[in-house]
Amino acid sequence: MLTNVMPQRATFFLMLTSHTERLVGGANATMRLVSGLGNPSSEALESLIEEVNINEASADEIKQAFIRMLYESFTTPVNREQLHTLILDLDRVLDTLQSVANAVRMYRIENSTPQAREMASLASDACLRLNRAVTALGDRKRTTEVIAHCREIEQLEARAESAMREAVTLLFAHEGDEAAAWLALKMRRFYFSQEAVLDGCKRAARTLEEILIENA
Repeated sequence: MLTNVMPQRATFFLMLTSHTERLVGGANATMRLVSGLGNPSSEALESLIEEVNINEASADEIKQAFIRMLYESFTTPVNREQLHTLILDLDRVLDTLQSVANAVRMYRIENSTPQAREMASLASDACLRLNRAVTALGDRKRTTEVIAHCREIEQLEARAESAMREAVTLLFAHEGDEAAAWLALKMRRFYFSQEAVLDGCKRAARTLEEILIENA
């Protein structure tokens, strides 16, 4: 009973790391999905979408277990509310990745663009850096490492925002028929979903920085 009320400090950080491992898996699958659009030799579209969905479902189970442990525990390694905010931030990133992957099927997107591939790559990189930052969070000696990853995530988000603006500008650079207009509208929404992944990563990175500041 006592171990349920006062779990090991490391358990919280291990669960956060496990969650971000699913995040990395989902981001990598989404990158392969977007990069392979229009390429007959690429991995099957449906299997990649399912890979993202599996990672999201697994991460959601970890999130629920984490929140339950968080509020059943007598003490927590850092501020309880900040840990709650962090797990929700991380989970929203994976939810957004899932939206991107499912949008490929829902909108019947058959071909990729340089900007879509760039944003998918940036998202994968940002999620990997989130994983590394979370992995280092439990070690006070690695604070500088966590901050460095957070700053890099912010830079990646800025690059993704620039790529999104370029992509949307190109969409509406020339007038077309009804089919072209529909394509522009659905790709605009798709690009915004891609950029939202990076925006979510930046939000999670800022929560990590706030945790470090409060627990310095």
